[in-house]
Amino acid sequence: MSTGAPMARYAAARRVGDFVFMSGVVAVDPATRRAITGYEDLPEDARAELRRIGYLTGQMSVDVFEAPIVAQSWFVLSRVRELAMAHGGSMAQVFKLVQYFRRLPDYAHFNRVRGLFYPGEPPVSTVVEVSRFLPGDEVLVEVEATMHL
Repeated sequence: MSTGAPMARYAAARRVGDFVFMSGVVAVDPATRRAITGYEDLPEDARAELRRIGYLTGQMSVDVFEAPIVAQSWFVLSRVRELAMAHGGSMAQVFKLVQYFRRLPDYAHFNRVRGLFYPGEPPVSTVVEVSRFLPGDEVLVEVEATMHL
């Protein structure tokens, strides 16, 4: 699954000197223009990674509550990784994240998933709670990133 190009008329990322500034990324499948809502919207390799850190338990009473934010977190961070690679870098060079959440308690799940993308030292980060995102209320997280090459 490729997380694709932006859905609106803006640059997904722009290089300025040795820095790459990435626009806010939300978990919307570019092919369907629908928000990622659960584990079934992710590729199998992503689901396997999430199982290794205790998600996708197979228990409906657990998965139904965690799946939207966990799946969206993986999708958004995967898109940031793709943008970094497209500009000649890696997640190790993405040193700053600004993370916006509809519900601040979702940060705990996002933070666990973020560990898959930053197995060593975590990035500098800012966490903000907001009332809503485009394209709709099912979007729970948006991340903008800065990379130094």
